[in-house]
Amino acid sequence: MGPTTGTTTSTTEKDSGMDTLQAQQDAQRRVSHSGTMAGFIDSARLATEKEQAMSLWQGIKLYPKAVAWSVLISTCIAMEGYDVCLLSNFYAFPQFNKKYGEQLPDGTYQVPAPWQAGLSNGANVGEVIGLFINGFVSERFGYRYTVMTCLTLVIAFTAIFFTAKDVVALEVAEILCGIPWGVFQTLTITYASEVCPVALRGYLTTYVNFCWGLGQVIGIGVIKSMLNRTDEWAYRIPYALQWMWPVPLLVGITLAPESPWWLVRKGRIADAKKSLLRLTSLNRETDFDADETIAMMVHTTALEEKITKGASYLDCFRGTDLRRTEIVCMAWAIQNLSGNAFSGYSTYFLEQAGLAPHKAYDFAIGQYGINMGGVLGAWFLMSMGLGRRTLYLGGLCGLCAMLFIMGFLGLVPREHKDQAALATGAIMIVWALFYQLTVGTVCYSLVAELSTRRLQIKTVVLGRNLYNIVGIICSVLSPYMLNPGAWNWGNYTGFFWAAICFCCIIYTYFRLPEPKGRSFAELDLLFEKGISARKFASTNVNVFAEGVADTRAVNAYEEKVERAETREEKV
Repeated sequence: MGPTTGTTTSTTEKDSGMDTLQAQQDAQRRVSHSGTMAGFIDSARLATEKEQAMSLWQGIKLYPKAVAWSVLISTCIAMEGYDVCLLSNFYAFPQFNKKYGEQLPDGTYQVPAPWQAGLSNGANVGEVIGLFINGFVSERFGYRYTVMTCLTLVIAFTAIFFTAKDVVALEVAEILCGIPWGVFQTLTITYASEVCPVALRGYLTTYVNFCWGLGQVIGIGVIKSMLNRTDEWAYRIPYALQWMWPVPLLVGITLAPESPWWLVRKGRIADAKKSLLRLTSLNRETDFDADETIAMMVHTTALEEKITKGASYLDCFRGTDLRRTEIVCMAWAIQNLSGNAFSGYSTYFLEQAGLAPHKAYDFAIGQYGINMGGVLGAWFLMSMGLGRRTLYLGGLCGLCAMLFIMGFLGLVPREHKDQAALATGAIMIVWALFYQLTVGTVCYSLVAELSTRRLQIKTVVLGRNLYNIVGIICSVLSPYMLNPGAWNWGNYTGFFWAAICFCCIIYTYFRLPEPKGRSFAELDLLFEKGISARKFASTNVNVFAEGVADTRAVNAYEEKVERAETREEKV
């Protein structure tokens, strides 16, 4: 019995020793985890404080490469502005009508009205398809590869425009090109919002609107230079010039870094840091720490994992994301509901007042130039400290007042009809400038900031599609309102749009929050707590008091830290 008892005692002591060692290792692991979490939270807090204290000039000095890459990718949207400008003006080209139209009884040629409607809306159909595809593709494969693929498709589809033998081929080209254009409509805004700090976010997201005007100005300039040509190259050269956009953009974007936010969402923390370093200039801002900024991104992503369970289109309509989706959709829709379709008829009223028709192109160039100048003006107003909500709401009030004035000009006696038409056309141009200074430009910043990172692309896609749908409805109604052979409302159309715009003012006052100066995590928490839109700017929140442990983002971050510590121990 003696030896057996000794063996049992030895085994028991060994097991006890192993249990003690395991307990010590578990305790060390808990201490290590606690220390890692504390350091992680501190790093995220420091990065957030530095970003919010950063001035515009500091942001430009620290993120010059982010500005350049964002501007490059946003320029993709100029392609759509260019093409839309071409199509609407080609209907006035005799050569184009002879090639793709039908002969009328008087011997002239004209593209039939159904085909005009089909061509005009073909790109819209393609864009709706492209928008929904983007919601799946870009989140799975990344922004960079998605843009590169779409640019390659544009190069291929432009060949259909250039070689189109009939109107059916043109329709196919419009729909197919609309698909990548739809991707650009949202991906450019998303990329801009994710590669820059808070101080630059409003400027780089609204640059997208500048690119619309840029494409239109170039397009109308090309059209005007072709007016004296009488051969088929009058429309083939403008179509061929569509190749001037995607080739250089494709070369540049091949070298662009991926969004660090997307890489963090995919758990690729090391790659996210490399991407962030490619977006910054470390020698320009001594207190910048890439690890702290990555910790902030991980913290925000982890917080959104807790708030938003899934990442599908259906999740955009669940919980707090329903409110965010509604606001983003309305911010887009209000662009059209505020009377934008009516203001596009400035040339129509100016011609009624005696303006020579050949001057229409000069006014078109001027109006597209206003689109670009309005963006620069909006940047100035934002740099003066005006918030997005303030600009958006104040802009709607000004637009509503001008629409009422245009409506009352319809009461002018018949003998002063020409003067009333001239005043209406002039006010429409002023309206367009005011629109671009506020609603038209600020909307791009709002939709990028108010959606959650996890569902941003899908939320912006839903909003942009609502914009397209409302735009189609408005473009159908406007000719009926103004056409003397239809409803013949004339200036009274201003009252209709003023009433709609007033409803938009009410909505904006009660529902649109102020995102200026807020980190993405703070916006997430403000929405989660159900803070009123009018109190967003004044409510203080502590996002770092929220527990984010045991989320996929934090686990990936901890694994990266543990691997780094292991390498240091081996060294």
